[in-house]
Amino acid sequence: MSGRIANIIVIILEAIGLSVSISDRKWKIFAYYTQISNLLTIVSSIVYVLFPQAAFSGLLRYLSSCMLTMTFLVTLFVLVPMGGGFKNLMLSGNGLYHHTLCPVISVLSYIFLEAHVPVWYLPPVITLVYGITMMYMNHIEKFDGPYPFFRVNHQSAAATVLWIIILFGVISVISLLLGAV
Repeated sequence: MSGRIANIIVIILEAIGLSVSISDRKWKIFAYYTQISNLLTIVSSIVYVLFPQAAFSGLLRYLSSCMLTMTFLVTLFVLVPMGGGFKNLMLSGNGLYHHTLCPVISVLSYIFLEAHVPVWYLPPVITLVYGITMMYMNHIEKFDGPYPFFRVNHQSAAATVLWIIILFGVISVISLLLGAV
């Protein structure tokens, strides 16, 4: 299978998943890291299909692969155990597409079928900006969530700092590992 074919499959799956998300959440999809990473993935896959050799295409694919891996791991190892349920978050609705199929196919395509353009610091910086923004929005009570670890008014300062360290560490390791393959 070529990278182009894999990315066409990702585009189709992303379109299905995003249609479910948009119909359910409308503009609130932009509050979710999962949705942002999947929107970036559909854009990066379209750019890759059209311009597979362009450095910009490789950069977008790297960034979306890092963010999708983060989405997959946080869902599987944080949100599912916190009570979201494996079947509910990984195998049904938009979760089937955004938490399972698209991350797996897209990241495998990036690792095995595409040229790599790693900029290791970019995914951690983008993730940190997103996280701080959501924590601030929770702190001023303009938003509740969308993930339990952003609910700063419902957890201790130590818990908030610990979540920041863990999540920043995870995206940094993902970024370095995907940049090294």
